[in-house]
Amino acid sequence: MDTGATNRGAEAGRGLEADGLTKYYSAIPAVRGVSFQLRRGGVLGLLGPNGSGKSTTVSILAGLLEPSGGTIRYNGADIREDILGYKALIGYVPEEAVLYTYLTGPEYLSLVGGLRGLPPRTVESRIDGFMSLFGLTDERHAPMSAYSKGMRQKILISAALLHNPTVVILDEPNSGLDVTTTFVLRSLIQTLASEGRMVIYSSHVLESVERVATDIIILNDGRVAAHDSVSRLRELMALPSLEQVFRQLVIETASIALPAISSE
Repeated sequence: MDTGATNRGAEAGRGLEADGLTKYYSAIPAVRGVSFQLRRGGVLGLLGPNGSGKSTTVSILAGLLEPSGGTIRYNGADIREDILGYKALIGYVPEEAVLYTYLTGPEYLSLVGGLRGLPPRTVESRIDGFMSLFGLTDERHAPMSAYSKGMRQKILISAALLHNPTVVILDEPNSGLDVTTTFVLRSLIQTLASEGRMVIYSSHVLESVERVATDIIILNDGRVAAHDSVSRLRELMALPSLEQVFRQLVIETASIALPAISSE
């Protein structure tokens, strides 16, 4: 018996796998044939210009949107076989979210913890930890209506991680965050990966993605324009940074023309 082949097959069945994801809105394609594999401890950076299909892909991966074609497998099983079980494993930070701003930050997180079925003592302990980590201790009694955008984003990230998810999906998580908190988020993602979590990090902040991602997917017009490690992409394209790789694959392939300005 080829035990090596058996072990390779078992390894292929672990983690998260997207196979040929496609999404049409009426007859308009938003995502076309997106495929990847993400193993435990991996951070997948998802990049692309506006309209590239990033948000649609993220919504499909989060189980919020049914694809027109293709399959998502977790540990080798189609997530549609147990979609609720799959969602229970996910921590999701949406690009845009509606918070109950009449609640305080801890009250909102307590609500999320209760919906997740976590023990009250566990929820309380984790809330204290996140409020301290994100520098929100002094605002714990203030309603979120008094929070800045960045403070609300910190609560969203805390809510996504409250139940110790196996798969963490971050859609523009840097929105509204200051430089210090961006560093905290970067360290947090690295910690999650070191603990064996799988992270999907969709962002337009290329530098942050470059520093934490083990692999990169660049989407353009709904298709995968590139998929590899950051170092491998730089090596293959003989370019020194992810920003320059992105520019060559996405920006410089588009024709840019300024509109004519009338002198009248």
